[in-house]
Amino acid sequence: MKRSYDVKDPVVDRVLTKFTERSNEGFRKYGQSLDNERRNGLKNLVGYLNDIQEELMDAVLYIQAAREELADLSDEALVDKFREENMNDNKEVFLNWMMDDEKCCDPVCEECEGGDCLRSDSYGA
Repeated sequence: MKRSYDVKDPVVDRVLTKFTERSNEGFRKYGQSLDNERRNGLKNLVGYLNDIQEELMDAVLYIQAAREELADLSDEALVDKFREENMNDNKEVFLNWMMDDEKCCDPVCEECEGGDCLRSDSYGA
């Protein structure tokens, strides 16, 4: 039962392709179509309602997992952006500090507004 559709929207075309692939996979897996299952009385209305409920429950779980994955990715992106921005800020501070002849080469020098000054006799004392 081959049909062709004059589909203008590529998204709709992709969805139709997925429906067809899923139907064919179901036929391979179960050896019959959904229509045959219904016509031959292999599943009743309660069975279909149970299937719908189970599928929707699974869908809700997939939605939650996807939201959590998105949040994790967003958090990772924020951390990466923060690191990148701070790295750039630290490079600028370091380069400015290195260009300042009044400071020694120790970024924590007390005389240079940091710790021990490598130019003084008190360094390491």
